[in-house]
Amino acid sequence: MDAFYASVEQRDDPALRGKPIAVGGSRERGVVAAASYEARVFGVRSAMPSSTARRKCPELIFVKPRFDVYKAVSQQIRAVFAEYTPLIEPLSLDEAYLDVTENLRQMESATQIAQQIKVAIKDTTGLTASAGVSYNKFLAKLASDYNKPDGLFVIKPSQGLAFVETLTVGQFHGIGPATAAKMNQLGIATGLDLRRQTEAFLVRHFGKAGHFYHAIANAIDDRPVTPDRERKSIGSETTFSTDLTEWPDLIAGLHGPITDLWQDCQRLKTVGRTLTLKVKYADFQQITRSRSFGSPISDEAQLTYLAHDLLNTLMPLAKGVRLLGVSVSNLESTDGSVDRNEAGRQLEIGF
Repeated sequence: MDAFYASVEQRDDPALRGKPIAVGGSRERGVVAAASYEARVFGVRSAMPSSTARRKCPELIFVKPRFDVYKAVSQQIRAVFAEYTPLIEPLSLDEAYLDVTENLRQMESATQIAQQIKVAIKDTTGLTASAGVSYNKFLAKLASDYNKPDGLFVIKPSQGLAFVETLTVGQFHGIGPATAAKMNQLGIATGLDLRRQTEAFLVRHFGKAGHFYHAIANAIDDRPVTPDRERKSIGSETTFSTDLTEWPDLIAGLHGPITDLWQDCQRLKTVGRTLTLKVKYADFQQITRSRSFGSPISDEAQLTYLAHDLLNTLMPLAKGVRLLGVSVSNLESTDGSVDRNEAGRQLEIGF
């Protein structure tokens, strides 16, 4: 979807249309969850501190997020997808992979399917979507971002290699800023540069991820579209309006994420064997501390005790804390079933 949260807000409030808006907290420690295209012109991006966004765009309008509304719209979009294929792999509320090799409409053209889906989403929700069509997930994802907003871009099998080699490595889905910087230091700036490296060289410098980088540099991605992807973790976090430095304040600050996490565990009927504490300091340095156990964490009291114990390993603090979060992984279902996320060559559509 195109600027999904912001577009929903502009759809529902005509006064916001055509104006730079940011969905998120306007306070000093707030973070932008989504920015309208009018705001992006000024350099406002998601995950940007609200104070930075306001400096870049003094006229920026902050809108409080309405996640229940976004989820409802997402379900409408998912229903549109389901009219064409049961093979839907959601990545988030506003993005999904679809495998349409064999589809419910008996259509032979993935491009025509994407066109129909875009029209149906517009008719159903009043919002625009961008689609990428290709023969694997990596290329479909790149194509979906190529011609936003309201775009449709196709990468045919004969075009895959040529398309990849012209991109900078920072444009590759799956290569973050830190990895891109490391590649640049090694003289790897483009997809063509990446393709010229041996797989052994990439594994030596990037570990197991080197296998993936070698494959995508050659436009190869054999990952299937997998509906009902297994949930890997459950977590919650909060950013504070002022830096926390004292133990009582840290304990109080961790209370909300712990409560939210345990409520999610109960709702999903899931428990975990590994607990992870996430800390972001005042200078934006981020660290995690994890601990695994022989049996799952069984109740909120145990979760609280273990989270406090992890937090205690960081004391005394060298600097203030602006964010605390907790998550559990190595999940097990409490109802006897495997927990799943609600969320050959194939024709893939990336939305």
